[in-house]
Amino acid sequence: MSDLDHHRKVIHEELPQEHDDPLIRHLHFLIRAAIRVLAVLMALVIVWGVADVIWILYQRLSEPPVLLLEISDLFETFGAFLAVLIAIEIFVNIRLYLGADVLPVQLVIATALMAICRKIIVLDFEKVSPDYILASAGAILALGLTYWLISKKP
Repeated sequence: MSDLDHHRKVIHEELPQEHDDPLIRHLHFLIRAAIRVLAVLMALVIVWGVADVIWILYQRLSEPPVLLLEISDLFETFGAFLAVLIAIEIFVNIRLYLGADVLPVQLVIATALMAICRKIIVLDFEKVSPDYILASAGAILALGLTYWLISKKP
């Protein structure tokens, strides 16, 4: 068996290309194809997200006072930047899922942590309840602790 054949058999044993039941074999093929479609769509989302960041910056910098950003403009720009970075992390998750034999849990946790931190960065603290802030802090603490425990070398 060649290295490529072995690689194909090892990747995602939960979706094997060979299966006794032809229906299951076809469904596995369909799911692997769906993952590839998701990767293409996520790449398009990233390109659109970059275009959105450019558009937001252009709009804000062309309004009077020209070439100056207010604090609210900065937060909107940061939010758009972080959304693109999160989309890139999700794309990397999809790509690794297509090409690795295990799901990269550390990357998934880091992506979730980045997503919730993005929410905190753009949060208007005057419009949210203390319960929301407390729940967000708990989620960040749990994700941060999980990331630290996973990344800690034995």
